Amino acid sequence: MKKQKFSVAHARFVKKYRLQKAITLTTQILILVAFILAWELLTKHEIISSFFFSSPSKIANTIKELYNSGELFYNSIITLRETLIGFAIATGIGFLVAFVLWYNNFLRRVAEPYIVVLNSLPKIALGPIIIIWFGAGSKAIIFMCILIVIIVTILNILNSFISCDKQLIAVAKSLGANKLQTFFKLVLPSSVKDIVATLKINVGLSWIGSIMGEYMTSKAGLGYLLKYGGQVMNLNLVMTSTVLLCIMASLMYLLVALFEKLMNKIYK
Repeated sequence: MKKQKFSVAHARFVKKYRLQKAITLTTQILILVAFILAWELLTKHEIISSFFFSSPSKIANTIKELYNSGELFYNSIITLRETLIGFAIATGIGFLVAFVLWYNNFLRRVAEPYIVVLNSLPKIALGPIIIIWFGAGSKAIIFMCILIVIIVTILNILNSFISCDKQLIAVAKSLGANKLQTFFKLVLPSSVKDIVATLKINVGLSWIGSIMGEYMTSKAGLGYLLKYGGQVMNLNLVMTSTVLLCIMASLMYLLVALFEKLMNKIYK
């Protein structure tokens, strides 16, 4: 009988959770639809200027024009490729550096002030140097993306590693565990949430890095379209590029959210 009561309570909880989730999603969609409709109506009735703010219908027409000319996928794929490469390299290297600094206290003490200085340095100031080193092209853009993402990755993941429960680590050492065993059995599992949170932050930073790089040196990509649209006062192109960036960044964020669910199942 007790088991049946628990099952009924659990079913109610699941039903309530799913209902709340559906209501939240529906509300989010309605807010987006209301915003788009209000934007379109305000520009249609000239309450706000469509020249300065564009409009959903003009953005849709611009997307259609870019698709027909072949520029839509060409520029989107270039920016996506640069962003994904920068994201992957910066996250991977950042994780490895964080591990090495956690593993070796002496190295961490030596490197800490340099990491802090690099984190506070405006990366765009290095633009001319990056162009000289890598030339005007994708390599410079990817390097800019890496620069923006890697320091944040190191700091966040390293802080997560360091904040692992000291008492549990002491118990593991008393049982004969070495530092690598402690890392994989205790430190890494306890840091999964922080690592995933860092990945979510990196999604936004990697897009910022690639767009900054394309502003700095580029002849193609969504950042180039943004810059070109601003130069010729084509606000429809600017807003269209911005919308495309929002869509692609959201999809990338969803992939990280799926990865988070996978990690939660593994480290339940």
